[in-house]
Amino acid sequence: MSTFTTAAEFRTALRAWLDEHDLTPGPDHSLDAQVAQLARVRRALFDAGWMRYGWPEEAGGLGGPAVLRAVLGEEVATRGLAEPGIYSMVEVLTPTLVSYARPELAADMVPLLLSGREQWCQGFSEPGSGSDLASLTTRAVPRDGVWVISGQKVWTSLAQYAARCVLLTRTAPGHDGITAFFVDMDTPGITVRPLRTMHGVDEFAEVFFDEVVVPADRMLGRPGDGWRLAMDLLPHERSTCFWHRVAHLYTRLDRLLAETDATDAADDSALGTAYLGLHTVRCRSHATQQRLAAGARLGPETSVDKVLLATAEQQLFETVRDLLPGVLELTDSPWRSEYLYAKAATLYGGTAEIQRNIIARRLLDLGRE
Repeated sequence: MSTFTTAAEFRTALRAWLDEHDLTPGPDHSLDAQVAQLARVRRALFDAGWMRYGWPEEAGGLGGPAVLRAVLGEEVATRGLAEPGIYSMVEVLTPTLVSYARPELAADMVPLLLSGREQWCQGFSEPGSGSDLASLTTRAVPRDGVWVISGQKVWTSLAQYAARCVLLTRTAPGHDGITAFFVDMDTPGITVRPLRTMHGVDEFAEVFFDEVVVPADRMLGRPGDGWRLAMDLLPHERSTCFWHRVAHLYTRLDRLLAETDATDAADDSALGTAYLGLHTVRCRSHATQQRLAAGARLGPETSVDKVLLATAEQQLFETVRDLLPGVLELTDSPWRSEYLYAKAATLYGGTAEIQRNIIARRLLDLGRE
């Protein structure tokens, strides 16, 4: 495989390859079709090597800086080859396996995700423990050399398609009593029930665990490492994933510009405000990418990225509603489902209120009052 000394060189070669290989999705925009398209895109990119750059060789990658993954995801999002949210799950779950799984397990499993042969999910939130992960109650109990898990998860993205799950459980009281496992979703005792959201897509599911037996060697890290794993995972969710999301939102701004007949200063001002929101979060996300490329450990500062992205996304789609009168309410345009999905931007991945509390307490040291 070729080696790339700069992100620009990588981007140029990638664009040339994408121009020669048609990965355009078909006309079916159902969730089943999106997941199938995701597998198709990942497999093609993996077989050609592109999906392996930026990941360590010991986990099936080709090495190189993490910024190469950001470039790849940006090109995928800009060309509309795969839905950016589900494409970017690889950026959340792969670093977790690389950091916490046994090296042999990571080497066996990570290529399955990168190549599109498998989809994975993340079992964190519970009916009474959404943004407050410390209060989770799904319990893992040791028994004769294995662990037996019982409980319920909710808002688990794509669980109905997933072959594996990165699962948080409680093994003892407090933060130090949270333990993570890598669970096969076809294990007896697991039931998945998709949830229909207001934008009409069964993207989320609730997952029930009834005396599910998990081998001890599927523990990620050691007993009690689950809280640390979660605190490492969430910043990854807000780094390269956000870079991909911003690239996708810029394509939506371009589409809005193409469909808008701006005739007065108010329209121009609204478009300018929407652009400024996206530009601000892109600049912030670029700084996060630079820190990641420099090997820095990401932490609570990525909550700033989350607040900026959620604000910019909702502002963009409110501008769509204002400048395209009746499109959301009176037509079956794709704008409608995207507008409704954007309403959840301040909820999923940690609510805006929780993010602002993190910023106040952990970055600004404003105390707990």
